[in-house]
Amino acid sequence: MTLPSHNPRSLGAWRKLDKHFQQLKNTTISQLFELEESRLERFSVNWEDFYLDFSKNRCSQKTIELLIELANESELGKAMDDYFSGKSINVTENRAVLHTALRKINKDPIYIEGKNILTRVESRKEKMFNLSEKILNGKWRGYTGKPVETIVNIGIGGSDLGPAFVYEALEFYRQRLKIRFLSNVDGDHSQEVLKDLDPATTLFVVVSKTFTTQETLTNAVTVRDWFRKSAPRSAVAKHFIAVSTNVAACQAFGIHPQNILPMDDWVGGRFSLWSTVGISICLAIGPENFDLLLKGAGLMDEHFKEASFDKNIPVLLALISIWYNSFWHAESEAIIPYSQYLRNLPTYLQQSFMESNGKAIDRNGNQVDYQTGPIIWGGSGTNSQHAFFQLIHQGTKLIPADFISFKHSLHSMKDHHQKLLANFIAQTQALMQGKSLEVVKRELEVSGYERHWIERLSPYKVFEGNRPTNTILIERLTPKTLGSLIAMYEHKIFVKGILWNIFSFDQWGVELGKQLASKVLSDIQGHTSENHDSSTRELIRRIK
Repeated sequence: MTLPSHNPRSLGAWRKLDKHFQQLKNTTISQLFELEESRLERFSVNWEDFYLDFSKNRCSQKTIELLIELANESELGKAMDDYFSGKSINVTENRAVLHTALRKINKDPIYIEGKNILTRVESRKEKMFNLSEKILNGKWRGYTGKPVETIVNIGIGGSDLGPAFVYEALEFYRQRLKIRFLSNVDGDHSQEVLKDLDPATTLFVVVSKTFTTQETLTNAVTVRDWFRKSAPRSAVAKHFIAVSTNVAACQAFGIHPQNILPMDDWVGGRFSLWSTVGISICLAIGPENFDLLLKGAGLMDEHFKEASFDKNIPVLLALISIWYNSFWHAESEAIIPYSQYLRNLPTYLQQSFMESNGKAIDRNGNQVDYQTGPIIWGGSGTNSQHAFFQLIHQGTKLIPADFISFKHSLHSMKDHHQKLLANFIAQTQALMQGKSLEVVKRELEVSGYERHWIERLSPYKVFEGNRPTNTILIERLTPKTLGSLIAMYEHKIFVKGILWNIFSFDQWGVELGKQLASKVLSDIQGHTSENHDSSTRELIRRIK
């Protein structure tokens, strides 16, 4: 076993946290501010362009100390060393986990099978940058001699969600190319993506590590057939590039070997946007900005490696999340970015978190008897305030939430931005403070309501408060700060997996549905007749 392996419930710190929870559970966040001097100073971190305020949480200084004790007993420090040094911490697939190598700030070597992988990382990045520059400056010409105007990224999972999210988030920095994303095997989706494109000025990027992913290959073949209706067979090489390890399959598809960007098995799909998988991002914002994205992530890597746990942003966020998930039994976490550019951050993080830590078997092969892997969801503020905030404020569920915003806007819309930030700040205050019955009655009385209406309405207007939030305020949305933000959440995932004693970097849970889909497809197409359950048989019958 490469990683340390401890059942967290067997550790002394976990038992202390169990006892501490019973002592603290009826203390409100507002009371904690009164009880603890300098709470904000102790419960905040300034780093680079980031300010984290985690003071509005149902935890005391003692809670944080015990959570750090749990991290130490779990040997988090050793696990971090294994993570960054290239040991095979993805044990069930016998792979290293080295997406961090793709954005490494210092160039100290990392060896896999006796070879320094940083040399390969640099050469692949250089190839991607050169290819991107050629396309961006118009030197790449299609089969009619016209330059490329539109890129279509064909991929699914991490080959789609990461590039699509970053493209959208950095729209302000977009250069001349238009980018579209084709992921769903739903034929309606492919036709909508293709319907107004000019084949002569469109370049397709097929992203599939093995070049066998059913959804991606189905879409790629459909796109190629569409393209061939107006172009000769030889033109495929001028309009398709690939990101894959399967060179032979790419060539058989019609892609020129020079236009195949390789990738490595030590980069997991949901952490792959930093690699050649991110070529659509590079084409959208240019190599210089892509480099800044990498730099921001690399800086967060350094912070994560070097900062003490009590001032380490990813570690603190992970520990607080474990506190709610495993002790308060909170089943979900909300991500609320107060930026329309980041409106799909919750969707992107759903895959990162839930595919990584949605596990019920520990690193010793045993069933866990504690909560892991909360549901991740959310949306952009202030839109969310008019959607699901009712549930967070007055519902029956405990939903810890991350509020994220930027001190400065990109378009200098001062009035808009001040109102946005006012809501950003006020919502965390409201979630913490709430509004008591006495205050509600007084407000209704001042508004002129009659006594019987005051008694009738008051219960509905009470806010319990004591709803926990983390506030992350960043100077400005740039490629660099976005890189840091994404890396922050990646490391939060890692810490939680270590402390829960689960493997975060495999995803066997996606396999069974794929296997059964192949059998069902054969039945639908009439090739076989599998022995299905009665419900499945009837559904197949109804769609044949």
